[in-house]
Amino acid sequence: MDQAQRPGSGAGTIPLRFGVLGPATVWRGTDELSVGSGKHRRLLAALLLHANERVSRTELINLVWGRAAPKSADNLVQKYIGDLRRAFGPDGTVLLSTPRGYQLRIGPGQLDSAEFGQLIDDAQHTRTRGDLVTAEYRLDTALAMWRGMAFAEVDTELAETERARLDELRVTALQELAEITLVRGEIAAAVTALGRLTAEFPLRERLRELQMLALYRAGRQADALNVFLSVRALLADELGIEPGQRLHRLYERILRADPALYFAGDIARESNRPTCQLPPDVPDFTGRAEPLGELIETLSGAAPDGPPAIAVIVGAPGIGKSSLALHAAHLVRPRFPDGQLYLDLAGTSDAPRDPVALLAELLRALGATGAGIPDSLPERAALYRSLLAGRRMLLVLDDALDAAQVRPLLPGAACAVVITSRRLLTDLTGARHCSLDVLAPAEAEQMLGRIVGPERVAAEAGQAAVLLRSCGYLPLAIRIAGAKLAGRPSWPLQVLRERLDDQSRRLGELRVGDLGVRASFDLSRRLLPDRAAHGMWLLSLLGAQTVPGWVLGPLLDEPNADEALDVLVDSSLLRLMGTDAIGQPRYRLHDLLRTYGREIAATIPLPDRRAALSRVLAGWLDLAERATGRMPPSLLRSTRGRAARWPLPRRTSAWLIADPLRWFDAERDSLRAAVALAATWGMDEPAWELAAAAVPYYDHRSVYEDWRRGHLAALQVVRAADNRQGEAALLCGLGQLHIYRDDYEQAVVALNRARPLFQQTGDKRGEALSIALFGTVARIQERPVEALRHTQRALRIALSIGDRHFEAQLRTSIGMTRLNQGREDEAQQFFDQALTLSRELGDTHREAIVLRCQSELLDRRGESRRALDCLLLASSTFHELDDERCNAYALLAIGRIHAGRGERVAATPPLQQAASVFHRHGDRRGEAECWQLLGELDTVSAEAQAHLARALHLREAVRPEPGAREPVGLVQR
Repeated sequence: MDQAQRPGSGAGTIPLRFGVLGPATVWRGTDELSVGSGKHRRLLAALLLHANERVSRTELINLVWGRAAPKSADNLVQKYIGDLRRAFGPDGTVLLSTPRGYQLRIGPGQLDSAEFGQLIDDAQHTRTRGDLVTAEYRLDTALAMWRGMAFAEVDTELAETERARLDELRVTALQELAEITLVRGEIAAAVTALGRLTAEFPLRERLRELQMLALYRAGRQADALNVFLSVRALLADELGIEPGQRLHRLYERILRADPALYFAGDIARESNRPTCQLPPDVPDFTGRAEPLGELIETLSGAAPDGPPAIAVIVGAPGIGKSSLALHAAHLVRPRFPDGQLYLDLAGTSDAPRDPVALLAELLRALGATGAGIPDSLPERAALYRSLLAGRRMLLVLDDALDAAQVRPLLPGAACAVVITSRRLLTDLTGARHCSLDVLAPAEAEQMLGRIVGPERVAAEAGQAAVLLRSCGYLPLAIRIAGAKLAGRPSWPLQVLRERLDDQSRRLGELRVGDLGVRASFDLSRRLLPDRAAHGMWLLSLLGAQTVPGWVLGPLLDEPNADEALDVLVDSSLLRLMGTDAIGQPRYRLHDLLRTYGREIAATIPLPDRRAALSRVLAGWLDLAERATGRMPPSLLRSTRGRAARWPLPRRTSAWLIADPLRWFDAERDSLRAAVALAATWGMDEPAWELAAAAVPYYDHRSVYEDWRRGHLAALQVVRAADNRQGEAALLCGLGQLHIYRDDYEQAVVALNRARPLFQQTGDKRGEALSIALFGTVARIQERPVEALRHTQRALRIALSIGDRHFEAQLRTSIGMTRLNQGREDEAQQFFDQALTLSRELGDTHREAIVLRCQSELLDRRGESRRALDCLLLASSTFHELDDERCNAYALLAIGRIHAGRGERVAATPPLQQAASVFHRHGDRRGEAECWQLLGELDTVSAEAQAHLARALHLREAVRPEPGAREPVGLVQR
C-alpha cells in the first residue's frame, strides 16, 4: 500500500512514530508531539502495549487509574481519546473506536521497541557474516533509542513481561557490542566497557567470561584470574552455585597461558565475511541419490556439544568422489554459517602434503598470522581446535592419503568433515564411510546427455549404450568421452564408440586436456607396495568375473596373500562385490582398471605370467577335485591327468568345500572362466582336467550348458596339443551330455572317437565308461541284446580294475535290461547284488538308485505297496542329498504306480512336481511321461486333453523316439 493508505500515516504527511523505550512518546519526524498530562501518557502507553489489538474501556480505566478510578472515568477516557486524536493531527484516524473499546493501529517501523528488536537481529546476522563494522553501527543505533524504563507508565503483568524482554535485549546488545570491541582488537575499550557492564550485571557469566578474556589480552593475567575467583564467591554467596563449565575452562586456560586465547571467538578479517573456500559445484552432477542422501544426513548430524560429524567417501580412481563431496558440501552450506574450508591433501601425488603445513593453511584461513602460528604439529592442532570452538564450520579434505594425514585436521564439536580418499580409512574413529561404485547405466546415459546434449544421445541411443559400456560406466571416463564429443559436434557417437571398441587403444582415447583415465590410474599405481601392485597386474589376466580372495596367493606364489589383498581393497583398486553362496568374499577389478592392468602385466616376463596363471588353475583344480570327493561317488569322473595341483591351507580348503554343492554353485562362473583361460593360454592339461572335474557337479545339478561350453573350449586346446588322454575324457563327457539331451547320434559319434583313445592311453576305466554309455544308448533305443553285451563287457573291465562303485551301477543297468526283457528273476539277482554292494560301500546315493529301479520289478509282480516303500525311501535320500533330478524320477515312479492303481488324487502331486523339475532341466522325455500320465488319469476334461497334447509335443521333439520309461544316462537318471 502507498503512504497515504498505510496505518499511522495521513495523506501527504510524515508518518508518526511511537516510543515506549522510556516515557510514552509520539514523534512526527524529529518533532515530539505534546500528548497532554500524565494520564494521557499512561493511556497512550496502555494502547501501545496492546498495539493493533482492541482494548476495552474497562481495561483502559484499570490501566490509567487502577482502584482509584473516579465515577466519571468512563467519560474521562472518551475525553483523553479525543485529546490524543487531536494531538495526532491528520493521523488521528489511527486511534479507532470499537464496540466498548478502542484500538491503536500502527505499522512496521512506527514503534521504537519493534525497531530496536529488529536492529538487534540484523546486527547478530551481520556479525555472523563477518561484517563487524555494520554490526557495531546497528547495535549503537539500537541502544541510542533507549530514554528510560520501557513502559514506565504501565504497571501490569503483561507490561512487566514485555519490559523484562526488552531489558534482556538491551543487555544482549551491550554484551554483543563489548564482544565486537574485543574481537576487533580494541582491548582497552573492551576492558572499560566490560568493567562497567559487570558492575551493573555482576551475575552474568558471559560478561564475566568476556571480561576475563579482555583482561588476559591486555596482559593482566592476575586480574583475569581474580575475576573468576570473585564471581565464584558471589555465585556461592547469593545463589549457592558454582560457575558454569565455560568459565571454569577459561580459568584453566588462562592459568596455563593458552596461546589460542589470543584468537578465541570471532576473528576479524579484511573481507568481513565467513570463509568460503569451496570450489564451484559440479554443474552436470548426476545420480548418486542414495550416497548423497547418506552424506547429507551424516554432515547435518553435527551436534553443538558432540564430536564432529565425519563422512569418508571412498572409491576407485575416476569414480567421482570429489564431485560428490563438493556437491554435498554446497547443499549443506546453510547449516554451517561460520564458513567452509577446503584443502587438497594430494594423497595420490608423489608428495602428499604434511599435516603441519596443512594446519598452517587452515590457521591462516581462520585469521591467525605470523608469530601467532605455532611451530609444532600438536600446538598448531590445539590452536586450530580452539579457533573453531563454538563455531559451525564445514571442512572438505580432498584426496586423503590415510587416517594419519587426516587426524590432526579434525575439528571439535559443532563442525563437520567430508573426506575423499582412494583408501579405506577404517582406523579413523567415528567416521561413516560411503563406498562409491560406477554409475548405473541410466545415470551414465543421463550424465553423457548433460555434457553433450540429451537430444544427441537420444538420436544414437544404441551407440551411446555401447560407448558407455566401453567406459565401464566410470564417471571420469564418461566425462572425458563427453568432452571429446562436445568439442566435436559434427561427430556421430559411432566414431568415438568404434575407437573405444579397441581395448588396446581405449585408455589412450580416454584423454582430453589435462584429464586422462590412465593418468588417474598412474597416481594410484605409485602408492601401491610392489607386491600388491604385482598381484593386481596378474589379477587383471584372470578376466571380468568375480574371484575369491585366495587366488592372489597362487598368483604371487605365496600360501597367504591377505596383506596384499587388503592393500588393494583398501586402495579401492579391487572392489569387494559381496559374498557368495558359501559366505566367501568376492572381488572384481573395474573393466578399465583391468585393461590398464593388462598393459602393465605385459611388461612381466611371459614365463612368469604363465607360471602365475598355472598356479591359479592348479588351485581351482585341487578345490574342484576335493569338492567332488565330498559328493556322492560319480561314475563320470575321469582318470587323473598330469596337471599340477596347488593345495590351499588345509583349514581354508576345508571351510570352502564344507558344502561341496554350494561351493560349486558359487564358483560356476569362475570354473568356466578358468577352463577358458587355460585354453586361451594353450594349457591343455589344466583345461581338460578342470572341465572334467566339474562334470559330477554338472551332472548332479543338470547344468548342461556350462558342461558343453567347458568341454568344447578344452577340446580345442587338447587336440592342438595332441593330448589323447584329455581328448578321450572330454569326448566321453560330451557323449553322456548328448544322451541327456536326447541326441543319440552325436553321442555315438563322440563315444566312437573316445573309446580307441582310451585304449591307446591305457585308461581302462575310461574305456569301460565309454562302452557302458554305448550300452545306455542301445537300451534307450530298445536294443536290449546289444545293450546287455556292452554293459557286461564294461562290467568285466570294472571287475578287473576293482572299481566297486562302477560295478554296482553296471549290475543295476544289467538288472534293468533283464527286467525290460521280462526276465524278472535275473533282474532281481542283479538288483540284489547291486544293493548289497552299495550298502557295503556306504554309497547311499547308489543305494537309492537301486531301490528306485527295484521298485519297478516289485510293481510288475503286483507288490505295489513294497514298490512305493522303496520309492519313498529313495526319494527321501535324494532329497537329503539335494539331488533334485534323481528325486524327480523317483516322484515320476511314485506317480506312475498310483496312476496304474487309478489313484488320481495320490498320483497328481508327485507327477506335477516331477514335471516342473524336468521342464526346468530341459528333460523333455521325463516331462512328456508326466503329462501323459496326468492326461490319462482323466481323458475327458479339457485339462486332460491339454496334458496329452503337451506330452505328444514333447515326445515329437525327442529324436529318436525313446522306447523305455526309465531315465537315461549311465547313472540311471
